[in-house]
Amino acid sequence: MKLALDACVLFPTVMREVLLAVAGQGLFTPVWSDRILGEWQRAASRYGAEAEGEALAAIARAQDLFPNARVKPQPGLENRLHLPDENDIHVLATAIAGHADAIVTLNAKDFPRGLLQAEGLARRDPDGLLWELWSHHPEQVEAALEQVRATASRLSGEEKALKPLLKRAKLTRLARALGAEQ
Repeated sequence: MKLALDACVLFPTVMREVLLAVAGQGLFTPVWSDRILGEWQRAASRYGAEAEGEALAAIARAQDLFPNARVKPQPGLENRLHLPDENDIHVLATAIAGHADAIVTLNAKDFPRGLLQAEGLARRDPDGLLWELWSHHPEQVEAALEQVRATASRLSGEEKALKPLLKRAKLTRLARALGAEQ
């Protein structure tokens, strides 16, 4: 399954790391464009030069991990597309050009299901998607989550519990389903 990742699920960090770790387990193939990655970088830059530098490093790492994720724009494709927010048309164009099955986003109102279905796409929220993947592939998702938790612990210098980490990342359904300890 191919999934176009909107910038809003690539930044914040924990949500992105969970999604990419699950993709690294082979449960889906991510798709993005240079413009989506640029939006991620600009969102991080609002928090200062250090955050922007971290985003640039994370973008480079993501591109190294998923070298086939980058989709080049198709000439003229965006001109025939319509969404409530015209600034999101490039995400839809990326999904179409990348032959994605769905767009993973937190912005449901900007990606109406009917418009996406007309293009053969679905809209998925990250929490519901990850819960579904966990339901079918618990070992692989739990391995990805442990990887993210361990990295967060190492980077912070203190042991991080999984459930609060997921809740802060707005992955509450997944956190409840796992029954992760506080």
